Amino acid sequence: MFVIIGSLIVTVSVIGGFMIAGGKVGALWQFSEFVVIGGAAFGGMVTMAPKKVLIDLFKKMLLTLKGAPFSRVAYEELLKALYELFLIGRRNGMIALEEHVSNPESSSIFSKYPTFLKNHHAVEFLCGGLKPIIDGKIKPDQLKVLLETEMAKAEEEDHAPIMVLNKTSDAMPGFGIVAAVLGIIITMASIGGPPDEIGHHVAAALVGTFLGILISYGFLGPLATNIELLCHAHHAYNKAIALAVVGFANGMAPIMAVEVARRGLDSDVKPTADELEAMTKGVSVPAK
Repeated sequence: MFVIIGSLIVTVSVIGGFMIAGGKVGALWQFSEFVVIGGAAFGGMVTMAPKKVLIDLFKKMLLTLKGAPFSRVAYEELLKALYELFLIGRRNGMIALEEHVSNPESSSIFSKYPTFLKNHHAVEFLCGGLKPIIDGKIKPDQLKVLLETEMAKAEEEDHAPIMVLNKTSDAMPGFGIVAAVLGIIITMASIGGPPDEIGHHVAAALVGTFLGILISYGFLGPLATNIELLCHAHHAYNKAIALAVVGFANGMAPIMAVEVARRGLDSDVKPTADELEAMTKGVSVPAK
């Protein structure tokens, strides 16, 4: 939503200022310039990035319309879900977590926390972190390396679409110059024509430069930054899961493992220690 609002503010401010200065909006509508700049930018993206990266970029651009799903409520559900899982593991043994980790969609624990359950990537990350410990495939002190490796790879994959969008944004002024040069070529070819026709061609050429700069700094650059912040929010969520799981696997009490995760949260989503205590106070699990 804020992406749309921001884009509207940029558009209204630029066009509004142009009109206040006496400009006519119709003069900015040069379809040929859009074709040159837009086509060149898209062609450059296809050239520089493989199919997967382009698909990921498109998906992330769509996600910016929704905004980050990791609100304070989402983190509160996460902390409570982690605490309840750890409590079961501590009282009934790690094997008691197998039914929840193997089939999270039908888990009696995860069903209590719909916001977390809808985040399929986070659920998969949590279950993937607990499975090796439950199965006894690795030692608890080896779990940190496993999760850090997975998070590092995820960050690497998220960086590729952002890099492509940033490079495209940087190239837009250049494509605008290309469109402007083409317009000047057309102008020079009709130099002997009526003055109003020559003026129209010059104006169209200048619109190309204008569009390249505006699209770069007004839209694509900010959009790349928005995607980068969304990815940061995603990785921060997974980091909270990793901190709690590693702490619990290495012998921390459930409440302390969750406390470690809480302390690593950003201030806008971090509950206080008292709030965490109140959240977990009502959580209880039946004995085995």
